[in-house]
Amino acid sequence: MKLMVIGGGGREHAIIKKLKENPAVEKIYCLPGNGGIAADAVCVSEIGAKDIPAQVEFAKAHGIDYAVVAPDDPLALGAVDALSEAGIPCFGPDKKAAVIEASKAFAKDLMQKYNIPTAKYRVFTDAPSACAYIDAEGAPIVVKADGLALGKGVVVAQTVEEAKAAVRAMIEDKTFGQSGARVVIEEYMEGPEVSVLSFTDGETLVPMVSSMDHKRALDGDKGPNTGGMGAVAPNAYYTKEIAAECMENIFLPTIRAMRAEGRPFRGCLYFGLMLTKSGPKVVEYNCRFGDPETQALLPLLKSDLLTVMQATTNGTLADVSVEFSTDSACCVVLASEGYPQKYESGFPITMSEEAAAHCYVAGAKKDSDTLLTAGGRVLGVTAVAPTLRAAVEDAYHLAEGVDFANKYCRSDIGSAALAAREERG
Repeated sequence: MKLMVIGGGGREHAIIKKLKENPAVEKIYCLPGNGGIAADAVCVSEIGAKDIPAQVEFAKAHGIDYAVVAPDDPLALGAVDALSEAGIPCFGPDKKAAVIEASKAFAKDLMQKYNIPTAKYRVFTDAPSACAYIDAEGAPIVVKADGLALGKGVVVAQTVEEAKAAVRAMIEDKTFGQSGARVVIEEYMEGPEVSVLSFTDGETLVPMVSSMDHKRALDGDKGPNTGGMGAVAPNAYYTKEIAAECMENIFLPTIRAMRAEGRPFRGCLYFGLMLTKSGPKVVEYNCRFGDPETQALLPLLKSDLLTVMQATTNGTLADVSVEFSTDSACCVVLASEGYPQKYESGFPITMSEEAAAHCYVAGAKKDSDTLLTAGGRVLGVTAVAPTLRAAVEDAYHLAEGVDFANKYCRSDIGSAALAAREERG
């Protein structure tokens, strides 16, 4: 089989490495890919992740048997629709279903309509009304750009003035372009956060192992929000009892709600959850694999990824075994110092053979035979071990085997999960 994966980050690298395990896979193309992914797939750098017409033409010209659309932007733009119409079966939701991430207002309205637990909210398109609501509600409070904003369109404001500034930046200054023309203002929720990614064919839903992302740039969950500085799986806060409650009150109701709205969701549906004192609530939905959660989860998947993906496309997920290891995993992201703000790139990357075998490249380019940094998040290294503590220790050992001029990583990935595990005994 010839496969095509849309995207060019660490998540896509993890997907490609897992797809390669299937002996039927003859060749994988990655559009656009990156310098590190080039070791595992044929990268087509001239076709961007949002260039849907070129993707369709490439798929037809190269006899692609199956496509995986990984990032949010092409999903929201209708890449799956266009490829499917051209006769290329795809993993991922169509445009009508991808709106569950592409519009936070849609997602909140869906949850309200179908009684899916989430934070109280209001939607605004003008700054004065939004600011008046913030005055009435007080702080802390959460301000979200309605549309896609590269994971950076959320401000958890500790003061009323900070919240108002976020509203004005989004609506008036157009910090996120049209994505911020409408804002969602939510009550502030407290509790441990859990990410649960799931495979679904629109009828059957199979949750993956729970995980914990680390969004802040600095140790102790301080500093600006990033695309994610690391992840561990499973999440120690996510018990069997909570999982059963989420399945009954959140996961299955969401799938049924999307079907009832004429938007059946097929692919990977990501549930961002907050475990509040009054029970689990939805923070956000994503219409695709998370990054870097994918880099921690896929190494734990014992079943064949391509078979599972095809089952979501064909509506046969109930007939497929989806099995995960009982081990733990830890992914540590190595970034360019200064990310997510100002940073320099273009530095040579060296890594040990051991690190290279467990590495997922996010931001790097090839110059002759040299791999150079070419982004804020450069790569992630993932270790799998029988215990979470061993996985964390092994991941940091792997990270020591990677070197580039301004390498930076958090030193506490997994520490909160370990503390929670010890607390629970």
